[in-house]
Amino acid sequence: MPRVALTVQEIGRTGHQPTFGAAETDGNSWNNTGHEFIHVKNGATNVDVTIQTARTVDGQAVTNRTVTVPATEERLLGPFPPALFNQGGSIGDVVHVNYDDVTNVTVGVFRL
Repeated sequence: MPRVALTVQEIGRTGHQPTFGAAETDGNSWNNTGHEFIHVKNGATNVDVTIQTARTVDGQAVTNRTVTVPATEERLLGPFPPALFNQGGSIGDVVHVNYDDVTNVTVGVFRL
C-alpha cells in the first residue's frame, strides 16, 4: 500500500481544535515548508518514529531521525528543514515518516 498523506493543520491566533488520525503501517507523509511539526500520541507499547532524510553530505548518507515515543506518552517532533528532510529537497515537497508499530498510535501535523 502507498504511504498515506496527512493534512497539515494551521494553528492561528483564534485557536485550533487539533485532529489526529491513525498512524499507517506503510508510513505517512505531508507537504513540508519547514514550519511544520508532527504530534505523535502512543497508547500502546514503545514505538520508534523515523523521519527519513533524503540527502547526502560529501557523498555520505545523512542518518534518519528516529525518536522513541514511550508507551502511553506523546511527543512533538519538528520542525524539519526542507533541504534535509523533503524527499525532493525543495520547499513544499513531502516528508516521509515511518513507525515500527502502529497499534494505538495516532498522529497530526501542524503548522505555525
